[in-house]
Amino acid sequence: MPAGKEPEFTKLAERALTRREALMSTAAFVIGTATFLPSQAFAAGRHDFTAVAANTLDTVTVPKGFSWHVVASWGDPLWSDGEAFDHESRGTGASQERAFGDNNDGMELFRSGDRNILAVNNEFVNLGVLYGNRSLSRPVGADDILKGKAAHGISVIEIAERDGKWGVVLDSPFNRRITADTPMEITGPARGHALLKTAADPAGTRVLGTFNNCGSGRTPWGTYLTCEENFNGYFSASDPNEQLNPVFKRYGVKHADRGFRWAATDERFDISKHPNEPNRHGYIVEIDPLDPSSSPKKRTALGRFKHENAEVVLADDGRVVVYMGDDERGEFLYKYVSDDRYSAGGETEKLLVSGTLYTAQFDDHGKGKWVELSPAATGMADRAEICIHTRLAASAVKATTMDRPEWVAANPLSPEVYCCLTNNKHRGRRKNKGGDAMPVGGPNPREANNYGQIVRWRPENGDHGALNFTWDLFVVAGNPVVHTDARAGSANMTPHNMFNAPDGLAFDSTGMLWIQTDGKYTDEGDFAGHGHNQMLVGDPVTGEIKRFMVGPKQCEVTGIAWSFDRRTLFVGIQHPGGKGDGHFPGGGNTVPRSSVIAITKDDGGTFS
Repeated sequence: MPAGKEPEFTKLAERALTRREALMSTAAFVIGTATFLPSQAFAAGRHDFTAVAANTLDTVTVPKGFSWHVVASWGDPLWSDGEAFDHESRGTGASQERAFGDNNDGMELFRSGDRNILAVNNEFVNLGVLYGNRSLSRPVGADDILKGKAAHGISVIEIAERDGKWGVVLDSPFNRRITADTPMEITGPARGHALLKTAADPAGTRVLGTFNNCGSGRTPWGTYLTCEENFNGYFSASDPNEQLNPVFKRYGVKHADRGFRWAATDERFDISKHPNEPNRHGYIVEIDPLDPSSSPKKRTALGRFKHENAEVVLADDGRVVVYMGDDERGEFLYKYVSDDRYSAGGETEKLLVSGTLYTAQFDDHGKGKWVELSPAATGMADRAEICIHTRLAASAVKATTMDRPEWVAANPLSPEVYCCLTNNKHRGRRKNKGGDAMPVGGPNPREANNYGQIVRWRPENGDHGALNFTWDLFVVAGNPVVHTDARAGSANMTPHNMFNAPDGLAFDSTGMLWIQTDGKYTDEGDFAGHGHNQMLVGDPVTGEIKRFMVGPKQCEVTGIAWSFDRRTLFVGIQHPGGKGDGHFPGGGNTVPRSSVIAITKDDGGTFS
């Protein structure tokens, strides 16, 4: 912007934020074109708890009247022939293949009769933790690499409650590890396309592995959706002079990987030898958690990008709608709509195979539309190419560049959808990797956005199949203690509930919104008073947000599910002690381990 000239948003924000106290007790709060709800009491009868204070403890903190315990941690054996976790060796390739994976993220709970089956993503590994017993904190030799690959993917586990504590059922017929080496089927428009064919799979129909699985989703017909995010970091080129495909730049594939070294033992990760292999990753994978013999299916119809999660709803006419975010600075929001309609007990195979992919355009005045990614609109040859190079397709139709779209959640009690825009330090300063501008405005109202916000939209006539919508911002995160300008956040951001980098997002059955964070935990400077990453509860009706939980050192709080009797809340604690000086959950000098925890009420009551 010209020197000395402030954007109109900044002027409006600063004026509005000086009136915080008055606005919080009267009318709605407005920043630019974005509207915020005033902070009031929670709706009667919903989630009555005393908010937890921010802190920097190396443990989980929950409100008075609640308790927590560990359900499963990285390295816990899933079968009785497995090995107990060894804090000195940190396991082997063989032991990890029989154990719960690392860095658990999105998860969903399923039921078979009276048995509870939890499907959990294992997103990645912290090299400094998994290989912390190595001099360079990097894999040394083939077995270390196998251990890293086996720690990725999905853990499907039966869990049961015994004496008030949930735990893994060893040797359950439902227990299953899906890793970077598991065979799976390619479906949808890209199946058999030339860009997906390799020496090992000349037909382009079968692929090994899923990895960097971030958020999750579930279908009305009872399957699990796992979302491949930062798949690019596992590929490398044995030829340092290799001329990389220009599309690789848009997806972040480079000559070097991020230290995993998979190409050293598995040449399909060497793009000098197998340049099409990256095109076979970056999709949503459908898994039947109740059938251990079933083959996972990569659903190319839902597009290829850095998927965060998959929120599945139904349009008024029964078509399946999947909302998805692409988690990178300046990337886009997407919606898939099936051709066929869902019918309980009917055929479901084609529902995530044949449909239309859309991307979102937001204007600056509270309205937006979904734009079809068709060959005519994008200039691409066919839908297969669109599904492989989805980012390029969305750029071609001028989708709105967003501040890292993460989890999407639909309100079960009202036709509205929310998405965490976690942050974007380049907003208003740079372009995205595709050369698309990232101007300040609309649902991305702050330059150099270090705090994030949650956008909300309502489809026209309440129909998720509609192409038009209206939008506003549910909350703009910030620090009202440190700042008095736009960085303070919206009116429902107070000194008592401050947070940054909203990431995980889910509604419970009462329509309350659970917000999980993955941001700065320094508790200093711009983030003073924020403490560690946390989980909060928001009321969509009143706009109030209360902090329910604080996580341990250096963790991300991510992944959420409820037991079927609503008496237990399952939450993911990812990469605790990721910088090397935390020891959750074991304490002492133990190795920090990502874990799923269970939170219950001391009086045995329900959450919702």
